Amino acid sequence: MTPGDYYQVLGVPRSAGEKEIRKAYRTLARKYHPDVCKDPGAEERFKEINQAYSVLSDPDRKAQYDRMGHDTYTSASRGSYTGGGFGGGPFGGFQADFSGFGDIFDTFFGGGPFGGFQRTAQGPRSGSDLLMRLQVPLEDAVAGTDREIEVSHSEPCPACKGSGSETGKVVNCAKCGGTGQFRQMTSTAFGQFVRMSTCPECSGRGRVPEKQCPSCRGSGHTRTKRKIRVHIPAGIETGMRLRMEGFGEAGEYGAPSGDLFVEVAVLPHDRFIRDGDDLETAIHISPAQAVIGSAVDVETIDHRHIDVHVPPGTQQNAVIRVQGEGVKRKGRHGDLRVRVKIAVPKHLTDEERGLYHRLLELEGKKAPESGGFFGDFMGKKRKKKDR
Repeated sequence: MTPGDYYQVLGVPRSAGEKEIRKAYRTLARKYHPDVCKDPGAEERFKEINQAYSVLSDPDRKAQYDRMGHDTYTSASRGSYTGGGFGGGPFGGFQADFSGFGDIFDTFFGGGPFGGFQRTAQGPRSGSDLLMRLQVPLEDAVAGTDREIEVSHSEPCPACKGSGSETGKVVNCAKCGGTGQFRQMTSTAFGQFVRMSTCPECSGRGRVPEKQCPSCRGSGHTRTKRKIRVHIPAGIETGMRLRMEGFGEAGEYGAPSGDLFVEVAVLPHDRFIRDGDDLETAIHISPAQAVIGSAVDVETIDHRHIDVHVPPGTQQNAVIRVQGEGVKRKGRHGDLRVRVKIAVPKHLTDEERGLYHRLLELEGKKAPESGGFFGDFMGKKRKKKDR
């Protein structure tokens, strides 16, 4: 198994079923949850476990992952900025959904108790993830390509470097004493109750700017638009997501930014249909070509021309397979399936009509009289009545 392989992350074999995967996930999640494990790298390990489970617990995503392999499934260039702020709408075929995924710990554990443990001190939170949707033509999904997209997200304020403080220093919150929590005690007839809530002064961070930065008003973040280059790997399928590390929302001071996930939708093609790693197209041939056999010119999805041999006696809807002309993925190539459609001519020259009449005679069959089939049929019925 390759490094980072999701089966390796969860410690299960590739033949593992749903129950075995879920059991392994629960065991590892409890072991590496940041409230439980304080070892260096535990938080990153916890994120890897959740990412692996999110794929392997979904039958469709698991099937795609098994078919494509770890590198292709998770492949995404980290990207590079190619400009500053931009106006205007999204790039062609590109739609954005800037709903944050939220803190991964809150997503899985709701910020509440887990296995008998309660979240207490909160360190700086990582930025939220972003999800975008990108439409790509089938040609690009087959061959792979690079696309430039525009993302609007928050970044650390350049004036205060994300601290929110004009001096670059932060101090303990005076209201909560640096705990990030606010205690409220209520006396009732049944005794005293203590209610813990997030400190409204520091929003649970426990630290506040020494002197508020005028550029970001103490938030430590600024909103901006960036152009990012995304690598679309060959063989990508609808619903797959590319991870752009660090291009989500900015985290709190001292915490990393979230990630940008680009979800791909492959557009339908007017000549080709995709079936896994195979492509299918149709050719139209004459009855003579079907009977005698022929070589037909076929244009591939990457606009090359190849000769496809139609064998003698080919039937309607027969499929001719051309190896290696399908989806070209690293390590293996799909095939091109050419489906045969026999086109019966509607308009014939006198010479062609004569040849078809001759063919019927050779087959021992009669051609309809000049009145046509319907006229001939009615004529026979009249003869029967006259008798």
